[in-house]
Amino acid sequence: MGAVSAIFLILITILVPPIGVFMVAGCGADLLINILLTILGYLPGHIHAFYIEYIYYDRREQAREGRFQAQRAPGVYSERVQSGGQGYGTIVQPAGY
Repeated sequence: MGAVSAIFLILITILVPPIGVFMVAGCGADLLINILLTILGYLPGHIHAFYIEYIYYDRREQAREGRFQAQRAPGVYSERVQSGGQGYGTIVQPAGY
């Protein structure tokens, strides 16, 4: 995703938080949680959606830099978000192990 896609994602998330979560995490537990939070109140849905997107982009940047985050982000159930969209959580072990 480029800068234009990220801005588009942010605008969608401002209008309808579950669609933003769906675009980053896919259909799963994170989407269901966000739908329920949005029904309970518009603000909790936004907070959760932007948290999911922040984790996704942060992990994606770390993967680009060659860093690996061993700890799972709390409250995030999507492997796609946990890995920053890099291989759905699969990691190639370095040679010699």
